[in-house]
Amino acid sequence: MKLKQLFIAATFALASSAAMAFHCPADMKKIDDALAKNPKLTAAQMTEVKKLRADGEASHKAGKHQDSVDTLAKAMKILGI
Repeated sequence: MKLKQLFIAATFALASSAAMAFHCPADMKKIDDALAKNPKLTAAQMTEVKKLRADGEASHKAGKHQDSVDTLAKAMKILGI
């Protein structure tokens, strides 16, 4: 019985990790689309958004999907998306 519960828990963990992995590229695309529209941001805000976008992509590529989602969310907040 314990083995079955462990298997179920592992399955959910892998599924949630995969879902986060797919979430990152979608967020990066939202940021890229917003930047393409030349949003009205200060130079400091634009620099911060670009840094957060790059950091989010780096975290995604490193497999740190929660860090990526959190970082990209900060960029989206500045952009108002």
